[in-house]
Amino acid sequence: MNTVGDLVRGRDVYSVQSEQSVFEAVEYMVAKSIGAVAVMEGGRMVGIFSERDLMKRVVIKKLDPSTLKLAQVMTTNLVIATPEESCTAALAKMQSHSIRHLAIVDKEQLVGIISLRDLMSKDIKEKSAEIELMNAYLYYTPPAEN
Repeated sequence: MNTVGDLVRGRDVYSVQSEQSVFEAVEYMVAKSIGAVAVMEGGRMVGIFSERDLMKRVVIKKLDPSTLKLAQVMTTNLVIATPEESCTAALAKMQSHSIRHLAIVDKEQLVGIISLRDLMSKDIKEKSAEIELMNAYLYYTPPAEN
């Protein structure tokens, strides 16, 4: 699993429509246990709405999430990756743009969203496997000969 396409393969793609209320989007995010969701107009991704957007653009300004439309508060300056991009490149992109979620888009089609947690989990699994392999090498005892 070396590309972001590998990370999202087989996963559900979650999205909401830009004309939906913030409250509807938050209900959906809670039901799906996700921290960010793609915002669509028809079949085209036009933004992303995250927990950070909720806090910075809705809660702190004391706006009503039941009447406020996603189009008014979503992040529209999209940073995206293609499925072929490496996880390392995606992580660098996320760090340089100070974002926690990255949309994966293939030929203008949303194929998924990854989070920093996804990349960190992948890295931990790889490192754990490497450690097990090194331990097996270091502590290998050949069978006794008869």
